[in-house]
Amino acid sequence: MEFRILVLPGDGIGPEVVQQGVRVLEKVGSRFGHSFQLSYDDVGGAAIDKYGVALRESTMEAAGGFDAVLFGAVGGPKWDDPQAKVRPEEGILGIRKGLSVFANLRPVKVLPDMVDASVVKPSVLKDVDMLVVRELTGGLYYAKPKGRRQTRRGWTSVDTMRYSQVEIERVLRVGFELARRRRGKLTSVDKANVLETSRLWRQTATDLASQYADVELEHMLVDTCAMQLVQRPSRFDVVVTENTFGDILTDEAGILAASMGLLPSASLASVPTEGGRAIGLYEPIHGSAPDIAGQGIANPIATIFSTALLMRYSLGLVEEAAVVERAVEEVLGEGYRTADIAEASAGRVIKRVSTEEMGDQVLSAL
Repeated sequence: MEFRILVLPGDGIGPEVVQQGVRVLEKVGSRFGHSFQLSYDDVGGAAIDKYGVALRESTMEAAGGFDAVLFGAVGGPKWDDPQAKVRPEEGILGIRKGLSVFANLRPVKVLPDMVDASVVKPSVLKDVDMLVVRELTGGLYYAKPKGRRQTRRGWTSVDTMRYSQVEIERVLRVGFELARRRRGKLTSVDKANVLETSRLWRQTATDLASQYADVELEHMLVDTCAMQLVQRPSRFDVVVTENTFGDILTDEAGILAASMGLLPSASLASVPTEGGRAIGLYEPIHGSAPDIAGQGIANPIATIFSTALLMRYSLGLVEEAAVVERAVEEVLGEGYRTADIAEASAGRVIKRVSTEEMGDQVLSAL
């Protein structure tokens, strides 16, 4: 089969880790008889330097014609001027909005061979296997009014948190459907004791639960969830929450898995189905890590896992995705580690490798 993939490496370590994801795609193609037609473009700071914008309209218009988008990361000190009229982050926010990918899936599974690499006690990490569903195109990051202005008393700024019932219901439905296919438990996270948007969120979740009698729904305040993630993370199955809360909680959850360099994400415009064919945006949850860019030490596993999600949800290649995931687990089981997880794995025999060498090992396992 032939598939068309848009590749947006971005900034910092983005190009380095995306390269390894592309190598995995090509290896899968040769093994299973698929053809991946790859098109590359600039986004984020790289696009600002070339075109003066973080995301060109032509890139956005073209994205919808591909089967999926593989994304790296954006941003860095070079473009980190608070007074700048254009910021690299506008690239990722723009493409999410343009593709209408409202549901961000972030699986957090502690692999047995990585338990000793986490700063969390092994007893706490037992059986941790959760999926966080983050609403991606609403809330504080997008709603208007937004901006900064000078007054007689100095500068003032405003960000608006706004959600409609439609936006809330569609992402909750993704959470309910995924919980139904997993262990049947959905935790809806909000701040209903303070925020009006959260009260609407909680009401909508309660109303929708009547359509999912086979799913256990619980409501949890975001601060309680933050504590439970490090105290009793195995209690979670599927967690669904709004944009800002999801952004923060998934970074916290990255500690459980030893490193954000291990965690992938899929951003989808519809309820995901294994074997289905829905356009999606796939990226590691880590940032551009400019402090290590160009050193060849970045962890490519999150991008490789993201590539597996791409195959599963956008290309319908369920078996191929599972093969990639097993290959990564095999490589980690053999003790191969990039710098971010090497020191934390003290006490066992490890083989410290570069970004490319980790990619080599995964390809060999495939």
